[in-house]
Amino acid sequence: MTHQPMWARPEPTGPVEWLPELDMPDPGRQRRLTVLLRWLLLIPQFIAVFVLGVGAFFTVIVGWFAALFTGRLPAGVARYLGAFVAYETRVHASSMLLVDRYPPFALRPAEPYPVRIELRPGPLNRLAVFFRIILMIPAAIVQGLVTSGWYALGFFFWLITLVLGRMPRPLFEASAATLRYSMRFSAYTFMLTSAYPKRLFGDGDAPQLPYREPVPGGAAPVSATRPLLLSTGAKVLVVVFLLVGLAGDVVGNTARDWDGDHDDNAAAAPAAAAVVPRSAG
Repeated sequence: MTHQPMWARPEPTGPVEWLPELDMPDPGRQRRLTVLLRWLLLIPQFIAVFVLGVGAFFTVIVGWFAALFTGRLPAGVARYLGAFVAYETRVHASSMLLVDRYPPFALRPAEPYPVRIELRPGPLNRLAVFFRIILMIPAAIVQGLVTSGWYALGFFFWLITLVLGRMPRPLFEASAATLRYSMRFSAYTFMLTSAYPKRLFGDGDAPQLPYREPVPGGAAPVSATRPLLLSTGAKVLVVVFLLVGLAGDVVGNTARDWDGDHDDNAAAAPAAAAVVPRSAG
C-alpha cells in the first residue's frame, strides 16, 4: 500500500481555484504546566519566525518580479514561502492554545505535526500580481482586526484553558477560524494562491465528511478543521474578536492623536510666550 500523507485529501476534479486548507485534530487535554508557560516557551519560536520572515520578505520580492513576467512563482521561491507559512502557522497554533505539542524548529519537520496546511501554488493572474498590495488591503484589515481582537482577549482564553485543562469547543472553533484566515491571508500575500482569503465564519452548515488518513490496523486521524463548521457560539466569538480589534484600533488612534496634539500645544506654548510684549514699568 502506498504511503498517504497525515491528512488524506481528495484529488482535484477540475480547474477550481484552490483555497489553502488547515488541518488539526479536535481539541484535547492539555498539560497545565505547558499552558502556564506557553508564551514564555515560545519566545525562541517567535525569534525564529522573525528571522525567517525577513528572508521571506526578500524572497517574495524576487517572486513578485518573476510572477509578473512568467505568471507563476519559481519552484524554489514557492517552496521556501510555503514552508515559512507552514512554520508560522504551527507557531501561531501553539500560541493560540490550539495544540499542546511544541512546534519543531524545522521548516519541513521530519515527523508529522498535528497542525498542517495544504497549499497548491499554481498559475497566477499577472494583473492581480501587479496590484497585489492594493488587492490585499481589505483582507489585511479583517486579518488585523480579528487577530488583534483574539490576542487582546488572550489572557482570558489562557486562564480558561489553564483551569479546564483544555480549550472549550466554541473557543477552539473561533480560534481555528482566526488562524485559518490568517494563514490564507499570508498565502495570498506571498502569491502561493490566487484565491482571495475568505470563510472567516466557517465552511457553512452543509454536512461534509472530515478528511482522514487511512491507517492499516489503527485509528485514522481526523481533521477537525476541514471542513470547519462553526457553532453559533463560535461565530459570536469571531464577531467579538472583530469588535474588540476595532475598538482597540480606534482607542489606539485616538490616544496617538491626543498625544500628538498635546505635544504640539506644549511646543507652541514657549513660542507664544516669547512673542508676548512685556509691559513697561
